[in-house]
Amino acid sequence: MAAAAAQRRADMSDTLFVSVEGQVGSFPVTAAFTAGGGVTALFGESGAGKTTLLKMIAGVTRPAKGRIAIRDHVLFDSARGIHLAPEQRRIGYVFQDARLFPHLSVRNNLTYARWAGRRSEGLSYDRVVALLGLEHLQQRAPALLSGGERQRVAIGRALLSNPALLLMDEPLSSLDHSRRQEILPFLETLRDETGLPILYVSHEIDEVARLADEIVLLQGGRVTASGPAEAIFSRLGSHDDAGALVTGVVTASDEAFGLTSLDIGGQPFQIARLGFAAGTKLRLRIRARDVSIARALPQAISVRNILPAKITAIAGNDGPDCDLTLDIGGQTIVARLTRKSASELALKQGEAVFALVKAASVDRGVLRG
Repeated sequence: MAAAAAQRRADMSDTLFVSVEGQVGSFPVTAAFTAGGGVTALFGESGAGKTTLLKMIAGVTRPAKGRIAIRDHVLFDSARGIHLAPEQRRIGYVFQDARLFPHLSVRNNLTYARWAGRRSEGLSYDRVVALLGLEHLQQRAPALLSGGERQRVAIGRALLSNPALLLMDEPLSSLDHSRRQEILPFLETLRDETGLPILYVSHEIDEVARLADEIVLLQGGRVTASGPAEAIFSRLGSHDDAGALVTGVVTASDEAFGLTSLDIGGQPFQIARLGFAAGTKLRLRIRARDVSIARALPQAISVRNILPAKITAIAGNDGPDCDLTLDIGGQTIVARLTRKSASELALKQGEAVFALVKAASVDRGVLRG
């Protein structure tokens, strides 16, 4: 099923085309990007223009000029005088708060959009309910749901409107950490099993790491970078959040010690987690602060992952730290060292070193289609 979803994402490449200019009050927005099936994250600090851009795509805010299209369905084209109303765009919208109808049951909330919009059936009701784990909640009133359950119902309602595109505007921002962890696996399942193009607004780097296939980076109302998540991720976040995404394939599990072994760029790698079958493809987030460097192969050391690497870049400043960009079998990670350590090791671009990564420090793997 995951392989089929991956093929659907490939078949839906460049599903969404956006090239717009506009202004809301005194805030200008200039954005151009394309997005295919799967999750494209709009990432940036608060005030970067993420929600404004989403509203332009949804038809709530009109750009001054440009073009927006979902494949051959043109939503906005200033040159041709096209500006479809929101209800004509076949877009599902999930807000920060669930916005459920309090007087309707979960079941009636789920079916409302299809009934009110006279939409044709896309995903079946039973499949959406199963994807989001809502089977036991259908007769409940929204007041009796947890925050995570309400958001799952809101997502289900958007899916049952048979959208060509799903817009999600920081859908987890109103939830605490435990509720976010509850709902993220459902979003991963939605991404991997439907192939539906999803534009996901967030300023939470952990959500982007787990969900995004592509990333569009926004700053001051402008797109500053866009591309595959692995290529853009190292440019996200604050000093403490800096890191990289790598992909690997599960090779074995150690039930006795709770470890999963992977192949990453031809090198063995372990994470402190179980539950993945051999051959499963995972994406891992490795923080720069969790990577150490050795010039020689260490002996009698507790660190599980010792990876041959090549230094491709060294970036420093006047502060105490510097960042090393490392190539590991064609994939990139980042190591953060003190400038003194880098000086004492006499590290230079192009040199071969060993990157040390504790198995317990790696963020949980993300199942990919």
